[in-house]
Amino acid sequence: MAVTLGELATRLGVALKGPADALVDHLAPVTSAGPGSLTFLGDRRLRRHLVETQAGCVILTAADAEHCPVPALLSNNPYLIFARAARILHPSPSVVGGVHPSAVVDPAARVDPTAWIGPCSVVETGALIGPRVFVGPGCVIGTDVEIGADSRLVARVTLCVGTRVGERALIHPGAVIGREGFGFARDGEQWVRMPQVGRAILGHDVEIGANTTVDRGAIGDTLIGNGVKLDSQIQIGHNVEVGDHTAMAANTGISGSTRIGRNCTIAGAVGMAGHLEIADGVHFTGMAMVTRSVSAPGVYSSGIPAMPSADWRRNVARFRHLDELVRRIKQLETQIDTMKQSNGREVT
Repeated sequence: MAVTLGELATRLGVALKGPADALVDHLAPVTSAGPGSLTFLGDRRLRRHLVETQAGCVILTAADAEHCPVPALLSNNPYLIFARAARILHPSPSVVGGVHPSAVVDPAARVDPTAWIGPCSVVETGALIGPRVFVGPGCVIGTDVEIGADSRLVARVTLCVGTRVGERALIHPGAVIGREGFGFARDGEQWVRMPQVGRAILGHDVEIGANTTVDRGAIGDTLIGNGVKLDSQIQIGHNVEVGDHTAMAANTGISGSTRIGRNCTIAGAVGMAGHLEIADGVHFTGMAMVTRSVSAPGVYSSGIPAMPSADWRRNVARFRHLDELVRRIKQLETQIDTMKQSNGREVT
């Protein structure tokens, strides 16, 4: 949709440099933006493209405005303002209430008249679907599931028995919420499944990526806090608790009963052991292997960056001798201490 720069500035609460009646109607990167497009400059390394841009408008800081030859919206956080502007230019489609003829809705389910149940979806007994909820094609809403107002299940989402979803959730295709967790007891050479009788509970404004799974609790509940953002292909084990406004990138796995604090960020392919306590404000970089609780906020890493294969092979070969090397160093330290004591002076 087309919006004037004056309206954008007012709705975003930022200053405008340029004509208020100029229009923008789509988004574009700063390197290829043309007339009518809205872009932003968030990386100073791209400033060289700014002087040549033909964009309809650029969102940038006041310090960069002098280098901008086209209208600009001024903000200390251009990326955030661009994200908000994008929602104005590309609003989510309105939900039109109703049930598709191919959907199956149990008579004992309660579906708000303003909610939409899409093609080939199933809503089981006792489910409660709130106002303006969008249930896309091929979704399964299990027994006694509750979905809060304005939530959106894009397609092929499965909400298993007893799952609770707060308001304004966005759940992408293939996500499975509330499945039975991975719990087994050993009986000789066999495994006996431990019944998982808890629930999965999602707070408000939660986003779940494609093919991400959140297991139900074994006895208590798995809890995903308000504003949590989970990327695609993440595994959340049973009885995990994730604090408000924590974000996780793709391919991360959180083992059962781990508690993660508020405002944490967990980068891609992080592996986290079970029964850990992670403080508020902790940031794990990509491929971190977390095996112990973390009690203080900060940035933590353990993944080894890529290096030339020849260097990697040499380092791996040396790693195999690390234990032997430590023993030899300890022996040398003991010998030096003995020499110091016998000579009564420092040995260099």
